[in-house]
Amino acid sequence: MENGTTIDHNEAGEELRADVAAGSAIPMEELDRLTNDIVTALKTVYDPEIPCDIYELGLIYKVDIEDDRSINIDMTLTAPGCPVAGEMPGWVENAVASVPGVGPVNVDMVFDPPWSPERMSDEAKVALNWY
Repeated sequence: MENGTTIDHNEAGEELRADVAAGSAIPMEELDRLTNDIVTALKTVYDPEIPCDIYELGLIYKVDIEDDRSINIDMTLTAPGCPVAGEMPGWVENAVASVPGVGPVNVDMVFDPPWSPERMSDEAKVALNWY
């Protein structure tokens, strides 16, 4: 990433926002709005087998917001053989592309590190009775 910002998640599913690179072409106020709107959009996508959104499940590993407002997303699945593996990246792309002000959206499926229940947020664990 040349300039822009990244939303990362650690192995416990906690959000880690990287600092904005010096000289970013996107004003901080707009970058904050884009970040919040992208996260909100991601929370509208649900795994059809699990009654929880993919963001809280910890399936989104990284979101890069580039200076040209293009968005690059690394995501995973709860299992590589997930029946919607071919469809879910498109759902994510469509959800994020609906955010006003974003450019092209690219979604990459990654399986390293593999997803585990520890990546879920506390909200997801409560919703799924995993406590």
